[in-house]
Amino acid sequence: MKYDPLRHHLRLQTRSRVPMTFQQVESVIGVPLPASARRHRPWWANDATGHAHASAWLDAGYRTEQVDMEGEKLVFVRAPRVPELAETGRDKGMAEIGATYKPQEAVAQHPMIGALKGLLWIDPTLDLTKPALDPDEWERVLNEKYGRDDRGS
Repeated sequence: MKYDPLRHHLRLQTRSRVPMTFQQVESVIGVPLPASARRHRPWWANDATGHAHASAWLDAGYRTEQVDMEGEKLVFVRAPRVPELAETGRDKGMAEIGATYKPQEAVAQHPMIGALKGLLWIDPTLDLTKPALDPDEWERVLNEKYGRDDRGS
C-alpha cells in the first residue's frame, strides 16, 4: 500500500509526539501527497473508514493533531490503546464514538492546581501578615471616603 512506509516509520518511533512537515511525510512515503492533503483539513482526520492514509497512522498507534495547513506541518501523537475496543477491532478512527461511557477516576487534586506556578513571585522579605495601613491611616482613609462616623463617640 502507498502509505505502508508511513505506518512503518511511525511504528519505529519511540517518542509520543512526532512533528513532521508535509514534505517529510512525502519523503517517508516516497511519493507526493495528493492535492487534497494540502487543501482540505479533513484529509488529516483520524477516521480510518475508507481512508488508507489515516489507517496507516492509526494502525501505528498515532493520531494527527495540530495540523497547520498554511505551514504544511502536523504532529503525530501516540494514541492510548483502549483494550475493550482493540479486542473488537473497533479501535480505529471514529469507532470510539460507539464505546460505552467510562467515567474518569477521581484525582486527589484539581488539575488547575499549580497551573500558574512560577508566574507570580513574592519578595521573601515582605511580611504578608502585616496590615497594609496602621489604624490611624485606616481611619483617615475611611473618613475621607465615607465621612466621619460619630456613632461611637
